[in-house]
Amino acid sequence: MKPQEIEARSMEIIGEEMKKRGMGGWTPEELAVVKRCIHTSADFDYGENLVFSPDAVLKGIQALKEGVTIVTDTNMAAAGINKAAAGKLGVQVRCFMADEDVAQEAKMRQITRAAVSMERCAALKEPVIIACGNAPTALMRLKELADSGRFPKDQLRLIIGAPVGFVNVVEAKEDILDMDVPYIVARGRKGGSNIAAAICNAMLYQCAR
Repeated sequence: MKPQEIEARSMEIIGEEMKKRGMGGWTPEELAVVKRCIHTSADFDYGENLVFSPDAVLKGIQALKEGVTIVTDTNMAAAGINKAAAGKLGVQVRCFMADEDVAQEAKMRQITRAAVSMERCAALKEPVIIACGNAPTALMRLKELADSGRFPKDQLRLIIGAPVGFVNVVEAKEDILDMDVPYIVARGRKGGSNIAAAICNAMLYQCAR
């Protein structure tokens, strides 16, 4: 089978399994995101733990079509985003985590590089999609910056909250649900850089339709 045939058949199987499990209730755009996350992880829990603010996927797609910058909290998430699809839209994918000045500042202030990275993101002073798949401290700092006005909410076109782990992960995600910005959040402990990238890719692929 050709790669595209394998993927198409995989999506068919996922759809059949979701139907058996009684999963549904999403818009077509949301469903594409849910199926992409399941396809990436082979984990049907994403059919239950993904939550969307009203029209979040449509707003994300529109932002991508306008050439928004995607900022990730790991280089792994950045690497997983389809650069060809992003490039066609003029979308840049950026990650500040490995920047030397970010590491130095985080060490000096005794905070995480993820928190400093969100400050760097706010300093861009441009519309962004935040794709967080690893660090809950990125989401926590992001909320602090938004609540204080240092990160204008109209620049936060979409927050993808999908960090994985055990410490502050659930709480950080729940805080995003209280923000007055578009969001896609994987509630609970599950997530990861691959899931953050999968959500971005699901929207990028829909831009081509």
